[in-house]
Amino acid sequence: MAVPASSQWHAVQESSNRSGVLSSPFWGSIRTYLQLPRTCQVHSSSRICGNLSHVSIYPIVAAVSTKTPPSTASIHSPTEVHALPTILVAEKLGEGGLELLRKVANVDCSYNLTPEDLCSKVSLCDALIVRSGTKVTREVFEASKGRLKVVGRAGVGIDNVDLHAATEFGCLVVNAPTANTIAAAEHGIALLAAMARNVSQANAALKDGKWLRNKYTGVSLTGKTLGIMGFGKVGSEVARRAKGLGMTVIAHDPYASVDRAHAIGVELVPFDEALARSDFLSLHMPLTPSTNKMFNAQTFAKCKKGVRIINVARGGVIDEGDLVLALDSGIVAQAALDVFTEEPPKPDNNLVSHEKVIVTPHLGASTVEAQEGVAIEIAEAVVGALQGELAATAVNAPMVPQEVLNELTPYVVLAEKLGRLAIQLVAGSGVKNVKVSYTSARADDDLDTRLLRAMITKGLIEPISSAYINLVNADFIAKQRGMKITEERQLLDGSPEVPLETIEVSIAHVESKFATALSDSGEITLEGKVKDGVPHLSKVGSFDVDISLEGNVVLCRQVDQPGMIGSVGNILGEENINISFMSVGRIAPRRKAVMAIGVDDEPTETALKRIASIPAVEEMVYLKL
Repeated sequence: MAVPASSQWHAVQESSNRSGVLSSPFWGSIRTYLQLPRTCQVHSSSRICGNLSHVSIYPIVAAVSTKTPPSTASIHSPTEVHALPTILVAEKLGEGGLELLRKVANVDCSYNLTPEDLCSKVSLCDALIVRSGTKVTREVFEASKGRLKVVGRAGVGIDNVDLHAATEFGCLVVNAPTANTIAAAEHGIALLAAMARNVSQANAALKDGKWLRNKYTGVSLTGKTLGIMGFGKVGSEVARRAKGLGMTVIAHDPYASVDRAHAIGVELVPFDEALARSDFLSLHMPLTPSTNKMFNAQTFAKCKKGVRIINVARGGVIDEGDLVLALDSGIVAQAALDVFTEEPPKPDNNLVSHEKVIVTPHLGASTVEAQEGVAIEIAEAVVGALQGELAATAVNAPMVPQEVLNELTPYVVLAEKLGRLAIQLVAGSGVKNVKVSYTSARADDDLDTRLLRAMITKGLIEPISSAYINLVNADFIAKQRGMKITEERQLLDGSPEVPLETIEVSIAHVESKFATALSDSGEITLEGKVKDGVPHLSKVGSFDVDISLEGNVVLCRQVDQPGMIGSVGNILGEENINISFMSVGRIAPRRKAVMAIGVDDEPTETALKRIASIPAVEEMVYLKL
């Protein structure tokens, strides 16, 4: 029978105070958001895995009703609400993770669900945990009808989750990026040793009845130089283990901390130097547009002849066709690969079948311990998110109130584009000190810049990493990368109806690919503003400019003289590159000037070289937005 309204919610409050579940910010906001009535009918279901019964609150999943649910074999008489969230685990998860979940939630372990079954179940769930085999599509979020608040991806990649739909429906997406670090590093070392001593080939030959000791003579690791390409979590763990094998370890990562590398005994070096010095190269960079097929014919040509390559990162960082040619020519002596551009690779893949290559089917994270660690990590992230905590492993932006978003949208776009432009101007060492300056007529307490700071961080980091930056994790990831971001504000006279007048981003202690962008104090400095709702670049270094931040831009520092616009325009026209705008900012007539050319198409190397060769052009840079 139904519990009287006067006593039911009182019982819930007492229960929540004891358990700590309903008192969390999440459940407080959920109750307000869902407008739960003070009288709710619930039922228990034995279909749920774990020690706790499933609790369904009828007003959440159907029209609000205070009637007792129909009696069936799986439905018992109504009981008092315990208000535990329901978590659907759609793929196998380690027992340690499940135990954590069961302490605070009802856990429904339902594997091998069809898309239709998943959509049917998700409307009864507050959280969903998947691995790589379940597609969490827009249809899933639509079917949840707003109840699904967290999606946990047990692993690193989130390409099977529709992030845009998740954000649109107010659902946080979290992953587990650290638990398999050691497993991936150990697999890298295993491939390194197996390749050096021809373990795979010798094993196959002996099982085929062939005793080929002379053919499979290997090389020693002690005294050899290992180049770590990408000095993140996995790369640094590989370095530690390689040092224990007596190897000299160098690394290339323009955004790694020098102090952290030195603490491990690793020397950070430029990209080309790492190629030229390394006997072995171990790849650990993320797959981004800038690293896609980074290891190609031109790169292999810069390597020490006979280099050996290990890849446990992402298959796309290697041009597989070029690697086959490099192996055939002897430029690359051997390769050991755990990842491929297409997985699984096709049966006729020449790289997989090459006699100088050993391969494994993406086993980097495949250890018992790593899988259990991933389960615990994702369980902690999901539970924390359900309890209202900010998740450092969140990979999508939380929803912003529509009225705030409407006001800040052009400034949010401006902030990210300033970050993207600034990072492209950096040459040499990594970014450590960033200053963001705002000018506004609003008082400090009437202007929340956290979202703007997060978007600047997003623009600075995302182009050169695999990280997903949002309001939740921006400060965490910046700190993790050793990037200190400070903010300052200048109060202006004017109308507080306009949120901001300008945003300025300055990067200190770095070299610039475009010296004109350096301020008098030697910092890369860009300033932007919003004009008629459109983000504009208003200053480059000490030069005032007026550049609409739409499309890509060629920036030139030149001597201000007649015919310059025509000269550049003719070159781009001859290369069939469409110009969207041109603008010139100068100090004074016939002196230094900065010309900005907006282009609809990416200029060819030939076009850029021709522009740079114009006598009056002193320097030039092409920037992608």
